[in-house]
Amino acid sequence: MIEIEHAITESTGLTFCTRTQEGIGGGCINQAYKLIGVDGREFFVKKNQLSFLSFFRAEGQALQDMQDTKTIRVPKVIAHGTDQTHAYLVLEFIEEGSSGPNGQTTLGTLLAKMHRIVQPHFGWSMDNCIGATPQPNPPSQNWVTFYRDHRLAHQFKLAENKGRTFKGAPNLLDQIDRFFTNYSTHPSLLHGDLWAGNAGYDLNGNPFLFDPASYYGDREADIAFTYMFGGFSSAFYDAYEKEYPLDRGFPIRKTLYNLYHELNHFNLFGGGYASSAQSSIDQLLHSL
Repeated sequence: MIEIEHAITESTGLTFCTRTQEGIGGGCINQAYKLIGVDGREFFVKKNQLSFLSFFRAEGQALQDMQDTKTIRVPKVIAHGTDQTHAYLVLEFIEEGSSGPNGQTTLGTLLAKMHRIVQPHFGWSMDNCIGATPQPNPPSQNWVTFYRDHRLAHQFKLAENKGRTFKGAPNLLDQIDRFFTNYSTHPSLLHGDLWAGNAGYDLNGNPFLFDPASYYGDREADIAFTYMFGGFSSAFYDAYEKEYPLDRGFPIRKTLYNLYHELNHFNLFGGGYASSAQSSIDQLLHSL
């Protein structure tokens, strides 16, 4: 705890001493705490094993990149580092409330504004993780090649290492360019793990995002994942479409993009995600 207090002190320029520490549930990867100082300041802290430091560094960079777009709110990054036993990430603590009457509309509009900003290439400035799975982000000028090699093929290889192969996977990878006929995209900064559990509202009902797995990619990949577990209203999608309309080929690419997450969930948790991934592969091949 002393190391974290020193890091907060150095970052903020104000001495920080912990008054109370409260555990926060809801995550399946990291330990999470709310630190309350003797001066009343509050911070959110994530901790994991020491080897997780590079992932926390990447998460901090993703939050900073999102903040720099001046669109959707994210927690401010305070510090990251290690103590004797753990890696940690310290963030601004945002007290969660409930969505205001325009919360989902605002979220859709601001996300579209972030996606509109053209980034220099696909990939990102560093590798990171999706959940606890390493996510490679080498710079690329070709989205289709990047998505084939560093998203789907990467997850298929991880599954193979677990002894699971998927019927039709090589065929799908060989023909992936057919899903992008008459469609081109520019690199957008993506949240990368945009399900309802990573979107919240402050006490004024304004939206903010957290727990990113960011990279530069096709903005449709972010929108596709919002459908996988639900939790986003028609107001969200209507506002997004009004600000930045989706291409008419999105419905089939939605399945292609969510296949990545189905494979990742299988590699992390096993269970029925393998059958979901196989079903998506079958559907995609049938559409060709």
